[in-house]
Amino acid sequence: MPVEKTVMPMTVSPDKRWLIASVRAKPSRAFTFSLNGELKPTGAGPLADSFPYITFDRSGRWLLSASYHGGLVSVNPVGANGVVGEPLQVVPTARNAHAIQTDRTNRFVFVPHLGTDQVFQFRFDAKSGKLEANSPPWVQLKSGCGPRHLVVSKDNRFVYVLCELDGTVSALAHRDGVLTEVASVSTLAPGSKLKPGTARMPDASPRDRSGDIWASDVHLTPDERFLYAAERTQSTINCLRVDGGKLTHVGSTPTEKQPRGFAIDPSGRFIVVSGELSPTLSSYAIEGGGSLRLIGRYTGGKGANWVEIVG
Repeated sequence: MPVEKTVMPMTVSPDKRWLIASVRAKPSRAFTFSLNGELKPTGAGPLADSFPYITFDRSGRWLLSASYHGGLVSVNPVGANGVVGEPLQVVPTARNAHAIQTDRTNRFVFVPHLGTDQVFQFRFDAKSGKLEANSPPWVQLKSGCGPRHLVVSKDNRFVYVLCELDGTVSALAHRDGVLTEVASVSTLAPGSKLKPGTARMPDASPRDRSGDIWASDVHLTPDERFLYAAERTQSTINCLRVDGGKLTHVGSTPTEKQPRGFAIDPSGRFIVVSGELSPTLSSYAIEGGGSLRLIGRYTGGKGANWVEIVG
C-alpha cells in the first residue's frame, strides 16, 4: 500500500479497526487504514515531529508518540474515523526518547530515553489526553545502557525495558506509575564478543561499529513465560525465560539481516521477524522451551523495520 517516504512505526487500535503508520519525512504525518480483511486508506493527520515510535492508549482515543531526535513526546486525538487530529500536547523530555507505552490501567505512561539512561514516568488522563510528570519524574538506569523499548506485564507489576547499547533487559517493579529496577540480564548468547555501543546520531564521529551491541525490539509471549529481544549487529532473536522479576537466558537464534522489528502472534505460537537489510521475512514456531523453529521465509519490502499482527 503506497504511503510516503519513509514509513516506520505502526500501531493497531485496541478494537482492531485501525492501523496507523507514521512517516519520518517532513512534514511528519500519520496515515490511517481501516482493517477489514484488507488495508483501506481513510485519511492522514499531522504529527508534531518525526517519530520512531507511536502507540494507541488503551482507550483508542489518543495516539502517543516519542521523538528520538526531538527529545519529546506528544499526544494526538484520534477521531471516530481513525484519523489523527492536530497535536493536543507536546512535552519536551530528554535526549533520544525512543518508545512510549501506557501501563495496563491506562493511568500511567512510560518513556525510555536512550541518551540519558532514564525512563520517564507520567500520569495520564484518558479523558482529556493530558500527560503530567509523576513523582519522581523518571527512574535512572545504569550509565551507558541505552533504554529503548519496553513491555508491561499483564498483572501490571513489572515493566521490562530493552537497552539498546548493552543488550540487557531491565526488569522494573511497578507500583502507582513508579518504577524500581529489580534485575538486569543480558539477552546475548554466552561468549558473545560484542561490546557496548553508543547512541547513533547524525553528528556522531564516524567509527567502526561492527562490534557494537545494537539491540532493537522486545516482546513478551501472551502467556508471559518468555521474552524475546532482537539484536541487529549479529542479527539474532534472543530468548529469556520470565518468572516475575527473574529473567534467565534461554538461547539465541540467527535471523533476518539487521532485525529492527518483529511481532508475536496473539496465540503465542509464532514469531514473524523483519530485517532492515533483508528482502524477506522469517516466520518461526515457538517451541515448548522457548526455542524457535524456522517455518519459512517470505518476500517482503525493502528496508522493513516494523511488524504488526492483527488477530
